[in-house]
Amino acid sequence: MRFAFTNQQLELRDAVRQVLDDRCTPADVRAAYDDPDPHTARWATLAELGVVGMTAPPAHGGLGMTAVDLVLVLEEAGRSALPEPLAATAALAVPVLAGVGGAAADRWLPAIVDGSAVPAVGRAEPGPPVLVRGADGADLLVLVGEEGGVHVLGAHEVDVTPVPCLDPTRRLARVSWSPGDGAAGPAGEAARLLGATAAAATAAELVGLAERLVADTAAYAKERHQFGKPIGSFQAVKHLLAGALVQLEFARPLVYASAWALTENRAEAHLAASAAKSAAADAATEAARVAIQVHGAIGYTWECDVQLFAKRVWSLVPAWGDAAEHRAALLAALVARRTGDASDGRRERDRG
Repeated sequence: MRFAFTNQQLELRDAVRQVLDDRCTPADVRAAYDDPDPHTARWATLAELGVVGMTAPPAHGGLGMTAVDLVLVLEEAGRSALPEPLAATAALAVPVLAGVGGAAADRWLPAIVDGSAVPAVGRAEPGPPVLVRGADGADLLVLVGEEGGVHVLGAHEVDVTPVPCLDPTRRLARVSWSPGDGAAGPAGEAARLLGATAAAATAAELVGLAERLVADTAAYAKERHQFGKPIGSFQAVKHLLAGALVQLEFARPLVYASAWALTENRAEAHLAASAAKSAAADAATEAARVAIQVHGAIGYTWECDVQLFAKRVWSLVPAWGDAAEHRAALLAALVARRTGDASDGRRERDRG
């Protein structure tokens, strides 16, 4: 497969980076710890740029873009540790609502696109309550069942109980709701692919986080002196950073491949998403470990920016399946494929 981003996709990424470098600094992320309300001026700016609704149909005010268009933007969201739920909105809620159509889409999509309504997305598991990230503070919940059935619920239709979380900008909550409420019907492909799409979107954010941690730590290693030399000149520090960078660069193309597979509705989209999430989770975990080790004890302190990005990594790694779960899914699929090939071969021999 030959693949490259278009100039327009790269320009959009650069525009988003410029906005977030200005409006999502580490100081802004710290402020969101105390006030994690997603209705911010920053979110309104992203909505004005078209980023929030970039995957929404033009009929509802969106840009009609795809997962390939979105993946670079999600990287930038990760790179800045964006407090607002861009992945849950543009990658999950918007495509699911567009697939549902009807009154639910007409009511909620224009409000999501203009930034006035912020969604949270989760699984509609049997026997509520369910655990949903971002439900506390969201205007609507989009809950998707195993068979693709969708429930779209306004904030007033659910009871939300916050759950303590390492990263307060990615708060978890237990949501109590009635399965009969807000039934919007089947949502088609977007609902069927929710798990894969969520894993791929989370992987993109993790790649952005890993890039930020490696870059900031390399810069710190050039400035921090010990024994009269920058610590970055010591071989042990070089090896740590190089190892983290190698993992990052191996994970990045898998993330892009998963976005392409989802956009093209490839049969292997689930496997591509699992490959992306497992590799990105490992790369970001290693980047966080190396960043804290190179910074030393100060890396754990509130004053050090590293802890902000590390906490986001540790929050996102288990989201929508951790690395071990996705590797197990990949292994099961490969074993099943291998077993199927062997069975086909035996049938050919039997016919001969």
